[in-house]
Amino acid sequence: MPASNQKISSDRYSIIPRTLIFVTCLENILLLKGAPHKRLWAGRYNGVGGHIERGEDVLSAAKRELLEETGLEISDIWLCGTVIIDAGRDIGIGLFVLRGEYEIQNEIDDKCCASGHIYDSVDGTLEWVDISRINDLPLVEDLPIMLPRVLQTHPGDPPFSALYSYTEKGQLKISFG
Repeated sequence: MPASNQKISSDRYSIIPRTLIFVTCLENILLLKGAPHKRLWAGRYNGVGGHIERGEDVLSAAKRELLEETGLEISDIWLCGTVIIDAGRDIGIGLFVLRGEYEIQNEIDDKCCASGHIYDSVDGTLEWVDISRINDLPLVEDLPIMLPRVLQTHPGDPPFSALYSYTEKGQLKISFG
């Protein structure tokens, strides 16, 4: 269907597409601790990701962002969920949440999974965190609710669907479909 037939309307908001990727390895998860200078999420832990560029599909964008932000190339990445973030404007965010498994190839990788084999970026410091310690960390506000769903999702499972919105006081409301 050509773009002219897409029925774009001013009473619907458009979305900015983004990816959010969580990589697990054994009992660890790779998280990014936001750099102190970041406007949003400074000092808080989140997955890695970013914008989907024009001409990219979701999976290609996730793999590109993962490589750019961590140095890791992971072939097996799957969609865990989609989140529409209603920012209270004409434009919202379409967040595609993905997960991948870092496969240990040898003894060196086994040690790297727990201690590194990744590099930091301008966005912050990457850390392999024991999954059992996640709730002891200062997480981005939605992670305590979203992350258990992500970790329960396996390849082939149907993805979850969520809507994030904000109250007049700026508090996050999360609704799962």
